[in-house]
Amino acid sequence: MAEGPKIISDLVQAGLKIHSLFSLEEAEGFGVEAAVISPAELQKISALKTANSMLAVFYLPEKPTLPEKGLVVALDAVRDPGNLGTIIRLCDWFGVKALICSEDTADCFNPKVVQATMGSIARVGVSYTDLSDYLQSSRKPIYAAVMDGGNVYNEKLPKDAVLVMGNEANGISEAVLALIQHKITIPNFGDVNTAESLNVATATGILLSEFRRSIET
Repeated sequence: MAEGPKIISDLVQAGLKIHSLFSLEEAEGFGVEAAVISPAELQKISALKTANSMLAVFYLPEKPTLPEKGLVVALDAVRDPGNLGTIIRLCDWFGVKALICSEDTADCFNPKVVQATMGSIARVGVSYTDLSDYLQSSRKPIYAAVMDGGNVYNEKLPKDAVLVMGNEANGISEAVLALIQHKITIPNFGDVNTAESLNVATATGILLSEFRRSIET
């Protein structure tokens, strides 16, 4: 489910197919006829505190095929829908085509996640699997963001790799951590280390930027 003309249009342009479309006024260009409903009716079916002017229910996309090359992001029990949606959007921005999620990560089709992606959910393939099994079978070097890792700004990061990001409160699980080959961290530059850690989505954005910068330099 997605809400708002822009995100609905982005999803349609990216190839997703609408099942049902509800709007406060007649709407064209979405591939289906819109059911015109009242503001009160739209608010009843909306997942937002204040409904937008349009809501669409989409068919789920086909299960994505994992690319053999390139950078892949793997999430270990990231539970917050807003964080997941932002990470999907970051993957789209930095050209990461595949996002691997542990089975206890938030549902990527949760309406809050879809809204946070701003349409990127249609351009990033999200797969759910046993993360330990996936990492054990991967031929790519495996990196992870941890507090006691090496300074990421001193690393020469590869084009082909898996970047593992952990749970908001507990970080990466012991089972997954045992499979990590390269531990990296974003150093704290404050005079006093008052911040306990970075938000997982913020950290993902910084690290993806470093992976891409490392390729270009």
